[in-house]
Amino acid sequence: MHRIFTTPIADVWPHYVAKLERKGRNRADFDEVVHWLTGLDREQVEAHLEAGTTFEEFFAAASLPPQATLITGVVCGVRVEDVEDPLMQKIRYLDKLVDELARGKSMEKVLRG
Repeated sequence: MHRIFTTPIADVWPHYVAKLERKGRNRADFDEVVHWLTGLDREQVEAHLEAGTTFEEFFAAASLPPQATLITGVVCGVRVEDVEDPLMQKIRYLDKLVDELARGKSMEKVLRG
């Protein structure tokens, strides 16, 4: 089991938000992407952050859309579509979406629309 699986999402979430804000995006953009990927709204995500939910528990509560399989590319030198562990792939999906937002991709492209 990878260590990230048992890491509370609250430990990583501020880093995602800070990265996006440094690149001119805002929390609302991030919330929209997280909602698209997980089906969870901002209040539900906040509850997970406050509860100390791990990545494993967070993605167990999520409902990924069928279009999530369209998320492809490289994150940390690993092709997202080639990740074999389903939980690690979901985490990499989130990482990839954050990267795309930070690089200035339009929301329509990020959300595979």
